[in-house]
Amino acid sequence: MFKNLKADIDAVMERDPAARSRAEVFFLYSGFKAVRSHRKANWCLRHNLKFLARWISQRSRHKTGIEIHPGATIGKGLFIDHGMGVVIGETTVIGDNCTIYQNVTLGGTGKETGKRHPTLGNNVLVGSGAKVLGPFKVGDNARIAAGAVVLSEVPPNATAVGVPARVVKVNGVRSETLDQIHVSDPVALALCNLEHKIFELQKQLDELKKENVKSEE
Repeated sequence: MFKNLKADIDAVMERDPAARSRAEVFFLYSGFKAVRSHRKANWCLRHNLKFLARWISQRSRHKTGIEIHPGATIGKGLFIDHGMGVVIGETTVIGDNCTIYQNVTLGGTGKETGKRHPTLGNNVLVGSGAKVLGPFKVGDNARIAAGAVVLSEVPPNATAVGVPARVVKVNGVRSETLDQIHVSDPVALALCNLEHKIFELQKQLDELKKENVKSEE
């Protein structure tokens, strides 16, 4: 318990430049409070204290604006930044050292039974307003951009961008420079390439027209 507590505080201190002290994190940070309450609720659920588990979960929701079902599995070092509007479903699994921003939903589509919610690997970042819906895995070191709607598996060391989300590999390695908004957009890249191609074709067409005019003279 104390190892998880230390890891959760360390996660905030490492990833939030606004965090001034461990005492501030412990007493004032809503994301940290929500994770701490969830660990209590999850313990109660695993010991068949279902009503108490749900009561702790709902009380935390009213106090922090973050709803985590007692059945969710959360690793060490989860950092929920700001956190208002975050929803984490019952069968969600979150690995170690993940970061989640406000208004994120780790939910289901309403079509599945059993495992209905996503699994996040280690070191995953989920940007503000993103929705990850379904019983698939988001691989280690993956990045999900702000506002993305992810409906299928995301490979390790990749980013997911857009609605619905499209996957972009990042050279097969984790990029420390990526955050929730500075990610490559494959549609924008394709449009840039297309614009360049049109420009080259227009130049060739203009040259052919000039040659045609000269030959007629």
